[in-house]
Amino acid sequence: MSRGQRPWLLPLSLLVALLLGLLPLPAWLQPLRPYWLALALVYWLLQAPTRIGLGAAFALGVIADLAFGGLLGEQALRLVIVAFIVQRFRAQLRFFPLSQQALAIGGLLLNDRVVSAALHLMLGEPQLPWSFWWAPLLGMLLWTPVFLLLDTLRLGRRG
Repeated sequence: MSRGQRPWLLPLSLLVALLLGLLPLPAWLQPLRPYWLALALVYWLLQAPTRIGLGAAFALGVIADLAFGGLLGEQALRLVIVAFIVQRFRAQLRFFPLSQQALAIGGLLLNDRVVSAALHLMLGEPQLPWSFWWAPLLGMLLWTPVFLLLDTLRLGRRG
């Protein structure tokens, strides 16, 4: 199947990622919530860079800010930084084996937490508890299944 036969997949996957971020979780599971939007965004930046870029990352971030009810612009800034880093190193990341990609994504998600913590510190907002630093590790572990699921949906059935 050619790329143009599934134009709905990119917006649908980003919508699902946004909804997964809004899904209510018990308090003890909240710190483990991966940054679904970043995972979906990174996939599309790697696989379809002509269809999504920094502007889309910013717009998606503003939508997430409005949906999550946090600081207006925080998600937008975080997703633009993630998108910029992925675009900058796309040539290398794209050809890493999935295990190395997962490590790189873990570093990217950890960087995202640092940006979020720095932003909260600069603005005098309350900091996230230490348990929230586990989410990048879970995001790293989920990268391979997320990548394979989206790749299967994007490429369709082969045979």
